[in-house]
Amino acid sequence: MGAQERTAQREGAIARRAAWQMERQDARDELKTQLWLSADAGRWLHAIATRTGLGPEPVLAQLADRVRIDDDGTLAVDAFTPQAPSPWAA
Repeated sequence: MGAQERTAQREGAIARRAAWQMERQDARDELKTQLWLSADAGRWLHAIATRTGLGPEPVLAQLADRVRIDDDGTLAVDAFTPQAPSPWAA
């Protein structure tokens, strides 16, 4: 094996390690939870998800992305319409 091949292998290993570390960081930043909703809330969620062409999880994720905490500590979300990701988005 020549010097160029060893350099290419080393660079490939470094790139793979960096990608692995990024995936691990992303995994640590994720929050996974199990949510139990009332029957009425579940029906509303499914209706919204169906109407927007999304599943319940993406609708809840978009809702969570829009939550803000007001000065008095209450949670609030402005009205919004869940959106399916654009097929042209990167």
